[in-house]
Amino acid sequence: MIRFDGAVLRNGGFSLRADLTVLGPGICAIVGPSGAGKSTLLLALAGFASIGAGRLMIGEQDVTALPPAQRPVSVLFQDHNLFAHLDVAANVSLGLRPDLRLNAAQKSRVQQVLQHTGLQGLSARKPAMLSGGQQQRVAIARALLRDRPVLLLDEAFGALGPGLRREMLTLVRTVAVEQNLTVLMVTHEPEDARAIADHVLFVAQGQVHPPLPTAEFFAAPPRAVADYLGLD
Repeated sequence: MIRFDGAVLRNGGFSLRADLTVLGPGICAIVGPSGAGKSTLLLALAGFASIGAGRLMIGEQDVTALPPAQRPVSVLFQDHNLFAHLDVAANVSLGLRPDLRLNAAQKSRVQQVLQHTGLQGLSARKPAMLSGGQQQRVAIARALLRDRPVLLLDEAFGALGPGLRREMLTLVRTVAVEQNLTVLMVTHEPEDARAIADHVLFVAQGQVHPPLPTAEFFAAPPRAVADYLGLD
C-alpha cells in the first residue's frame, strides 16, 4: 500500500497535491496531460522530489524524510541507465552490489533473473550489442534483483515500437504477479493501461486524483478525464 496523506510534492518551482491511497500488490497506471506532474509523482515516491507538506507512507513505514537509497522502491526510466563499458551480467549485478563483488549465491541469483527475463546467453554482451527490447530487459532484470516491493516505471517503454512495447508490458505484468510487486507506471498511451493495469490514476491541474479500477476509469470517466481522452 502507498498512501499520500495531504501531501504537497515539490519539484523545483512546480507543486502537486496528493491525498490518496494506491493498494498493492498490482499495477497502477498514471495518466494525464504533458507537464501535469506525472513524473514528479514518481520522483517524490523515489525520494528525488521533496514533500513540502503532509507525509508519504509505503506499507506501515513513513518514508517522507528517507533518502532514495533507503526507500523500498526501484525506478526504471526510459533511458535504461545502462553502463556502456559493462556487459549484461555486470549491469544486472549492480542491482545487488555496486562494487560487483558477488558471492556464489548472488551470482546464481543473477543467472536466474537473466533466464527469467529472457536474457540467457547474452550475459557477456555490452549494451551497444543489444536491441532496444533487450536493453529494456536488462534494466528490468536489474530492478528485480534489487528486491524492492515497489517498482516505478517513468515512460519506460516510450521509445519502443508497438511489438516490443506489448512484449515489455506482458513481461512487467508477469513479474509483478510473480514477485507480488506494486507497480506505478507513467504512460501517455491509454492502451497500456487497458492492457495491464488494475487501476488508473489521473494527474491534472496540480492534483493527483485517487485511482479508479481500470474498467471504471475508461467506461465512466470523470469530465476532466473524458476531455483528456477525447471522449464526447
